[in-house]
Amino acid sequence: MPSLSTLDWIVIAAYFGVLLALVVAVTRRHQTSTDYFLAGRNVGFFAIGASIFASNIGSEHIVGLAGQGASTGLAMAHYELHAWIVVLLAWVFVPFYYQAGVFTMPEFLERRFGPKPRWILSLVSLAAYVLTKVSVTVYAGAIIFRTLLPDTFGSPDAAFWVGAVVTVLLTGMYTVAGGLRAVLYTDSVQAFVLILGSASITWFGLQQLGGWGELQSFAAANVADYALWRPLSDPEFPWLGILVASPIVGIWYWCTDQYIVQRTLAAKDLRAARRGALWGAFLKVWPVFIFLVPGLIGAALNDRGMLQIPIDAAGNLAGDQVFPTMVVSLLPAGLRGLVVAGLLAALMSSLSSLFNSTATLFTVDVYEKFRPNASEQQIVNVGRLATGVVIVLGLIWIPIMPAVSEGGLYQYLQNVQSYLAPPITAVFLLGLFNQRINARGAVWGMGLGFVLGMTKLGLQAVFGSGKIENPVFLAAIADFNFLYFSGVLFLISIAVIIVFSFGGESPKPEQIRGLTLATIDREAVRQSWNRSDVIATAVILSLVAAVYIYFSFWV
Repeated sequence: MPSLSTLDWIVIAAYFGVLLALVVAVTRRHQTSTDYFLAGRNVGFFAIGASIFASNIGSEHIVGLAGQGASTGLAMAHYELHAWIVVLLAWVFVPFYYQAGVFTMPEFLERRFGPKPRWILSLVSLAAYVLTKVSVTVYAGAIIFRTLLPDTFGSPDAAFWVGAVVTVLLTGMYTVAGGLRAVLYTDSVQAFVLILGSASITWFGLQQLGGWGELQSFAAANVADYALWRPLSDPEFPWLGILVASPIVGIWYWCTDQYIVQRTLAAKDLRAARRGALWGAFLKVWPVFIFLVPGLIGAALNDRGMLQIPIDAAGNLAGDQVFPTMVVSLLPAGLRGLVVAGLLAALMSSLSSLFNSTATLFTVDVYEKFRPNASEQQIVNVGRLATGVVIVLGLIWIPIMPAVSEGGLYQYLQNVQSYLAPPITAVFLLGLFNQRINARGAVWGMGLGFVLGMTKLGLQAVFGSGKIENPVFLAAIADFNFLYFSGVLFLISIAVIIVFSFGGESPKPEQIRGLTLATIDREAVRQSWNRSDVIATAVILSLVAAVYIYFSFWV
């Protein structure tokens, strides 16, 4: 397997030089907490959209999604065709958030429902970021180092840990120093490198395989494993389960999660916020082709003996090593370095976004509650300290990741998110569209929903087929498909929210002014869009529909 050449290292060094220059330039501009956490609320749509895309497409996407492509085909493509949900963010959710003038999503919940829902969402989000997003992203990045540089640091395991520690520390330093402005502007560069580098893998992989027709032939010969839509009898990805769970998780992730929404809150006005989300939606159309399809290509090349993908302990393709293996095996010198830079870009953009979002959540939703009179400098310093703590916690969690990601990193993420998302999605949707929903309903809906979701996750880790099979009812709950459970949990959360809300007092009009569909400033919203925004939306939705139609019948 080829190693990185001198030219590759020059390209990588040049990439880091550009990032360093950007960070130095933007770091000098910080003065207040608004500057640090929301880039002064003066960011244009291009940087916002690029950051939304780059933050979403982390190394766990590139590594994990290519691995899923090799092992499960297009089953996970539904989660990568969520551009239509980013359109919902642009048109439905952004106006509420921007008019409310909030820093965080928990802060918005407090405006709508009071302090208790804010505390619940803040603490759950902080825990989820450390246990899923930070650790998974770092783990995926470390796998890249182990595969690309197995002997550079003495052994593959040493390369794994050097990669994990170095990338976390480097990313942490520029995030601590530069805040959200550094994240946004470095993401603009990283999004370009990410798309160019990953698209080159698709191109060279297809050239090696013999073209798109050869890939179709391979998928057609293994249609049960690689089809977009799986039958209802499929134990992992039945088509009905996908239709149920994918929108629930998508609305939570794209429309209510601090990690993504914070970028739109940094916009200079509502129009820039909406257009930034639409630009991010357009970029989100393409991951199926540049991240998922390469996994299919890798599986086809391996099947024909044209690529040597490592085998895991169970005798299957080591899915999470498919993409790094293709990088070093298929690409020429120089371009190989650019793609490695793209992989590092993915890792660093996701980590920097996570670090900044976590610091914002802790500082605004926890620290300021205990120290309401803290100075601007104290708030910024606490945000930097919180970033450092998250870095340490993420590193501590890495050794546990191999045990919890046996089915692949991306599948692990979707599994956990299917249990976290339903109560949050239910609370936000009902809160925005129904004035009668009150704090009592929100607290009970989120509280009970989280308990049920984490109970299912815990049972799944201990009980079920091949694990502890008695008592039978616990094993049955553990084995219940995670996609269907997400839908059941969503319905339970909705029912609990409605029952407890209608069992209490209605919110007072002044409490919900501007925070529900009936009370928002519609004239301001109308003035924030024009025909160009409508045309852009139509193009994005048409592209999503075209991709769905094509891949539904491509084999």
